[in-house]
Amino acid sequence: MSTDTTLVDLQTRFAFQEDSLQALNEVVTRQQQQIETLTRELGLHREKLAELLEAQSESMVQSGVAEDRPPHY
Repeated sequence: MSTDTTLVDLQTRFAFQEDSLQALNEVVTRQQQQIETLTRELGLHREKLAELLEAQSESMVQSGVAEDRPPHY
């Protein structure tokens, strides 16, 4: 191979690697945004679940259901 051919081959490989790196960077960035969104949503769902469980517990105490449970509960 001549020096010119080798240089063109290296430049082509370098350009391909730059494109691949940019594509991977975009994927990682998008995935990080998705992770952050899902983390926020999970936090909101946990808060809502805690509120619902608390409301259910209070409702059961007020209605006397918690006291009427059989002993095996």
